[in-house]
Amino acid sequence: MENFTFYSPTYFVFGRETENEAGKYVKRFGGSKVLIHYGGSSAKKSGLLDRVEASLKNEGLEYVMLGGVKPNPRSELVYEGIELCRKEGVDFILAVGGGSVIDSSKAIAAGTVYDGDFWDFYCGKLIEEALPVGTILTIAAAGSEGSANSVITKEEGMFKRGSHGDAIRPKFSILNPELTQTLPPYQTASGITDIMAHLYERYLTNTKDVEVTDRLIEALLLTMKHEGPRVIADPNCYEARANIMWAGMVAHNNTCGVGRSQDWNSHAIEHELSALYDCPHGAGLAVTMPAVFKYQMGHDVMRFAKVAVRVWGCQMDFDHPEVTALEGIEAFQNFLISLGMPKNFAELGAKEEDIPKLAHVLCHGDGRNGTISGFVTFNEEDCTKIYKMMV
Repeated sequence: MENFTFYSPTYFVFGRETENEAGKYVKRFGGSKVLIHYGGSSAKKSGLLDRVEASLKNEGLEYVMLGGVKPNPRSELVYEGIELCRKEGVDFILAVGGGSVIDSSKAIAAGTVYDGDFWDFYCGKLIEEALPVGTILTIAAAGSEGSANSVITKEEGMFKRGSHGDAIRPKFSILNPELTQTLPPYQTASGITDIMAHLYERYLTNTKDVEVTDRLIEALLLTMKHEGPRVIADPNCYEARANIMWAGMVAHNNTCGVGRSQDWNSHAIEHELSALYDCPHGAGLAVTMPAVFKYQMGHDVMRFAKVAVRVWGCQMDFDHPEVTALEGIEAFQNFLISLGMPKNFAELGAKEEDIPKLAHVLCHGDGRNGTISGFVTFNEEDCTKIYKMMV
């Protein structure tokens, strides 16, 4: 296990009707004028925004609103939010939505107090200062409600890039599983896929002897394996929604990633797909991960074989561990397909003729040096081969 520091101060409020307490927690964490940041019409139609506004008014808090966050959130709205916060003297940002809304809120929070272009943070600069952020989660997926991460798409060039810094960890996050019960099955399945991706990205490590975090990851993967089919069969199952929601947070606040190297190549490769085609991130990962795993399986066959046995119930073939490893990857892909996820480029809406562009932008776009690194280092040729495996 490697040396590490771990700081995860978010205050979590979990359960039914907890969104009605938002104003109390904004005030508790120092807010006096709030930006309510949200996505589309569903938050309005469901009455969620009305309840949030009422909770702020009950605490005597002023607020302004900015909607319009899209999946794969865009830089243009971030710039608009930064300008609005500065103009209105906002001192707290409340994200009402899923990972896209939370990531956009984090970008606004960092950009509002920064003299330069917020995109600097998405080109490698560490976020060290930001307005405080709170969240009311409406989809279990990205884990941004507990993480120090944010992903934004820059419209000029359509570069999808991430940033990080403990300054953007939410001060509080309200998690009411009931708010996820109206999600369409495809969106629910995409969220489950994203959660499992966050776990696999940490499981694929070159660090030896990390049994504690290995076992944590395996337990969460087993939870998703159990609860995924249950929630697809019964979208109103509160218990399944609750377990998935909490698993999504634990999967990405880095509890499972401390003291070990991590991968994140699948995320980098998928980001080009969702940037170009605007597909759901989880759906893109469902197509990307099996191809990446098969391509890099030989780097550490026993790691893939171990998760195949411990999570997917495969029998270990000690003479041919690559057989077990491949069975585990295929079991994982078949599980995602059973939830309704796509299995190839065609089902995702991606095009084979775009592969050269995807691979080039991935490895060279926006200042990259020709490779992406994680469990294995890939160059443009590697990435081209991986994309072709998805067709």
